[in-house]
Amino acid sequence: MSVSHVATSKLPTPFGTFMMHGFTDSESGKEHVALTMGELQGQSHVLTRMHSECLTGDALFSMRCDCGFQLDEALKRISQLGQGVLLYLRQEGRGIGLVNKIKAYHLQDQGADTVEANESLGFNADERTYEMAKDMLQFLGVKSVHLMTNNPRKVAALANLGIEVSKREPIQVGKNSHNDGYLATKASKLDHILD
Repeated sequence: MSVSHVATSKLPTPFGTFMMHGFTDSESGKEHVALTMGELQGQSHVLTRMHSECLTGDALFSMRCDCGFQLDEALKRISQLGQGVLLYLRQEGRGIGLVNKIKAYHLQDQGADTVEANESLGFNADERTYEMAKDMLQFLGVKSVHLMTNNPRKVAALANLGIEVSKREPIQVGKNSHNDGYLATKASKLDHILD
């Protein structure tokens, strides 16, 4: 197991009080977080969101993407249910990093879409991996997940890791005039399931 649990604490939020579990990845050196609510040990069909870090959307209120809106919505849904987990995975910009993401944004300002921008910088359209999620969910004792995502690749990635996705729940929030093209590209080039 390359990802190991380090510490747990309470995290009060506007949505309720979560338990925050910190993990370190010995291979990448990255630190990941799981926010949990309710009893998860040995539970099946646990409401789950695998959320890749997006500083611009999650913390800086960017309207270029739907990430911050999805983060808020996922925490709200977990809180309303009183049980669930949000895995906050440190893979900014679909895995290319923050500064490269800003370079990609510059190319998008010139007319490129998100996939074209990443590829012109020498990256794949999506560089993310989800191996760390397996170790994190195993530590939390989650048997199967009810995954909040519009991305079928996340469902396939978990299945390939031996994690059962009992259901996929859409999480379509935050559409606005600044991210129309971004969402269209997600649907047309990255197979996201969007209305």
